[in-house]
Amino acid sequence: MLRSTRRRKHPFRLSSAAALLFPLISLLAPSPAFGQDSDAGLEAWSEIAAVLQHPRCLNCHQAEAPLQGDEGRTHLPRVERGPSGLGMGPMQCFNCHNTMGNNPTAGVPGAPHWMLAPRSSRWQGANSAEMCAQLTDPARNGNRSDEEILEHMAEDDLVLWGWKPGADLEPVPIPHDEFVNILETWITAGTPCPDA
Repeated sequence: MLRSTRRRKHPFRLSSAAALLFPLISLLAPSPAFGQDSDAGLEAWSEIAAVLQHPRCLNCHQAEAPLQGDEGRTHLPRVERGPSGLGMGPMQCFNCHNTMGNNPTAGVPGAPHWMLAPRSSRWQGANSAEMCAQLTDPARNGNRSDEEILEHMAEDDLVLWGWKPGADLEPVPIPHDEFVNILETWITAGTPCPDA
């Protein structure tokens, strides 16, 4: 027996104009989850910003010279960034800062690849919105994706040093694993930034 190749008319059929508008209308409809995620993301960002503005991070996210100590004083001896962020002439970061870690005898902190953050990642004088814009811009964050930002903050030895700085320096006050969870919340929410 042959089946009919004629299609039955669906009892509910959108007009062609309605069919085009329906997807647009659904996109414009507010989603309660979006607002909640955005709020959670902005709340997470405020905690992230507090960490990034802590002296353990801020002292090296400077334009031309590092700062020192919990109060962010001028680095002594006086050093300058230099073309690579490692110092100039005989005043190279690695002359004093051991790549193996802190030197408890001399009281000098250290970690692998000790250096100033790139100029594009300087947070000197930046407010929370400006820091967020820098961190989410690949041209200013070391060409990192969201996942690579998370990996950098979770695993980079120089970043991790901020939680174990030694030399009677105050560590970053929020536990590192909690900080990573907060970063994940922010990234899941779409890395929202506060208004300037």
